[in-house]
Amino acid sequence: MSGTRPIGDALDALGIEATLDDGELVAGAIVLLKVIDTDGDIRLSMAYSDGLGWIERAGMIHVAEVMEGQSTGPASDDEP
Repeated sequence: MSGTRPIGDALDALGIEATLDDGELVAGAIVLLKVIDTDGDIRLSMAYSDGLGWIERAGMIHVAEVMEGQSTGPASDDEP
């Protein structure tokens, strides 16, 4: 079956979690998906919530790149 559909169950099955404090509301999301088709071919797909403008999406993607770079950047001098 091809086409768009909700992906919440797929994300839940992957065990994806986020840290949210009491009273915080999620106002938007961008999801980058690695998809493997029935032939074993791999593709990337992106989905985002309604209401996010292109500048918000671009900004969120940029911040995610920065955050990912900080978490997986070069090892510090004191690590072997």
